[in-house]
Amino acid sequence: MESKQKRTALVTGGSSGIGRCTAVALSKAGYIVYEFSRRDVPVEGVRHMCVDVTDEASVQEAVEQILSERGSIEILVNCAGFGISGAVEFTESEQAKAQFNVNFFGTVNVSRAVLPSMRRQHSGHIVNISSAHIPFQAFYSASKAAVSSYSCALDNEVSPYGVRVTAVELGDIHTGFTQARQKTVLGDDEYGGRISRSVSQMEKDELSGMSPEVIGTYIARIAQKKNCAPICVAGVKYKILRFLCKILPCTLRGKIVGSIYAK
Repeated sequence: MESKQKRTALVTGGSSGIGRCTAVALSKAGYIVYEFSRRDVPVEGVRHMCVDVTDEASVQEAVEQILSERGSIEILVNCAGFGISGAVEFTESEQAKAQFNVNFFGTVNVSRAVLPSMRRQHSGHIVNISSAHIPFQAFYSASKAAVSSYSCALDNEVSPYGVRVTAVELGDIHTGFTQARQKTVLGDDEYGGRISRSVSQMEKDELSGMSPEVIGTYIARIAQKKNCAPICVAGVKYKILRFLCKILPCTLRGKIVGSIYAK
């Protein structure tokens, strides 16, 4: 019988990309790792559970099962998410709502399910994956900005109980996320071809970005820290951009980002 002395980690979106690599890194670090996703893609050392993070009842049932088997969850990493791109005025409301349901409310659902046990054990670390804010990805950017704000607020709520919450803001990562993005170029003519150029530049940057193995190891290290800043930034390029965003006026920041992704 497996010892319950080993610590337990839960990773959402663990069947591919960053989530998969994070789950593997935590397993190598000695954790018993469970992953939530809708696809069962075997990963050595990781226990798959078929869970849709937008289904609150399914999430709650799965978390209770883990707690009954393991007794506690020390780490939660919320990686589940997808992206849409296109001009705001040509994006259907249902697409935008689906983006928020997975990226933001999926994070909320799983976090809320594990929080009571973490609070009672007076320890735990929730790591939420966030991202940069890019033109023609307004709804994706907004969903990730919501994750960052939520993480900072939640960290203040639960840190007195020994639970920490961190948002890891990522730059360009080379994963299947690029190919899976739901793209639309509706209105591209009216926007002077700027939609297609923006998405093309974004995908070019992603394909030359960091490997998911490197970023998964980074996230796993962050997750194991007892005291961590509410916001962590991965990638040199994005750290520079984040620094500039802090010191430059909003108008100038917008011009810099626009010159790269909205020209």
